[in-house]
Amino acid sequence: MMFEIFKTSVNDVQIADKIVKALDSRFPDFKANFDLEDCDKILRVHAKIPVPEVKDLVESFGCRCELLE
Repeated sequence: MMFEIFKTSVNDVQIADKIVKALDSRFPDFKANFDLEDCDKILRVHAKIPVPEVKDLVESFGCRCELLE
């Protein structure tokens, strides 16, 4: 399974949960989680999901999001 790692500005557990639920609604075959303890507020997405769509969804919650390479 493919995965992508994103650096975000998400710092609230409730916002992180809302983002994961929104991703689940849009992409039912994915697995994602946040590591808010990491200085980069990491979002890991385990599935084949288009990077721009993940980025747009996170940004729709008012948070920054960029792919870590």
